[in-house]
Amino acid sequence: MPDVSSNGIIQSWKNFKFLLACGLAATAFPALGENLPALTNGPNMVPVVEVENPGATVAFEPQPAIVQTMVDQGILKLTGKPDLKMAWRTFFTNGDIVGIKVYSEPGANSGTRPAVAAAVIEGLLGAGLAPDHIVIWDKQLWQLRLAGYSDLAERYHVRLAAAADTGYDESAVYTNNVIGTLMAGDLEFDHYGHLTGSDSYMTKLLTKTITKIISIAPLLNNNQVGVCGHLYSVAMGSVDNTLRFEGNAVRLAAAVPEIYAQKAISDHVVLNITDALIGQYEGEQLSRLHSSTALNQIWLSKDPVALDFLAVKELDMERRDRDLDPVEANPTLFNNASFYLELGVDDPSRIRIETVK
Repeated sequence: MPDVSSNGIIQSWKNFKFLLACGLAATAFPALGENLPALTNGPNMVPVVEVENPGATVAFEPQPAIVQTMVDQGILKLTGKPDLKMAWRTFFTNGDIVGIKVYSEPGANSGTRPAVAAAVIEGLLGAGLAPDHIVIWDKQLWQLRLAGYSDLAERYHVRLAAAADTGYDESAVYTNNVIGTLMAGDLEFDHYGHLTGSDSYMTKLLTKTITKIISIAPLLNNNQVGVCGHLYSVAMGSVDNTLRFEGNAVRLAAAVPEIYAQKAISDHVVLNITDALIGQYEGEQLSRLHSSTALNQIWLSKDPVALDFLAVKELDMERRDRDLDPVEANPTLFNNASFYLELGVDDPSRIRIETVK
């Protein structure tokens, strides 16, 4: 996958695949409407592990010991390794700096829950990774602190960092023709005094420091993309000048997968964990436990698209069960991510769910 450093990569891939399809249609592709053979367990299947324990939360409060067991069980199942040390070692080497990407804006109740991040840290430390090689990160440091991640970093002696506070790399740029009003902290605002810009720059955390990324995203709705999942959380948390995309489903459908396709992100994500202890089906970045369901689940996969696709379906079901108006997902975003940029799979026939209870 080429690095996304200019606008229109999705359109370029669309043009390429269209020409490819035209050239091979007579021999390589079935006629429109022709039945395709059913996919079974095999190399084309994407494994997703769903671990469930009814005691994982009590009155919406995560129970750390049980959450730890759930994450351990999920890692063993996903990797197929006989013990936890071997399982976690599949994701890093001793020289790696592992960045645990959390989504902290909604706080500890509705964002990524510190108990899940703690379980991952325990696994990494138990597998021999040095504490100073672990970084808990998100876009804003103040949001990390309010969500309780300062306490977590101090407890384990790991690092806490934010994309905006670390600064942005002028050599790693994503250009999109949507013009945004620059804010304090954006590279061009701080360095050049520009008021508007069409460039978004990658955080130095990813271009200079972190070598492996573990994404932990909450099961939390987003009205424009369906879910504040792995694609949205990592992409929007990694670059500056993102307000130009927010609140617009069309803009997000292009920007989120294109930013995620940057080599500094997509080449380094090794594990995705959906914190489905609680599913919040309304409210977006606002914490609304009265619009939430205690699912008591942890989902794990190497495929961020598959997890986000399943998350959208789960949140739709939660709303439907309560006779609430549906929230339209963003099929264009998933199509861009899966078909054009090949970041993962959004086809349910290719997702193999393995449950652990």
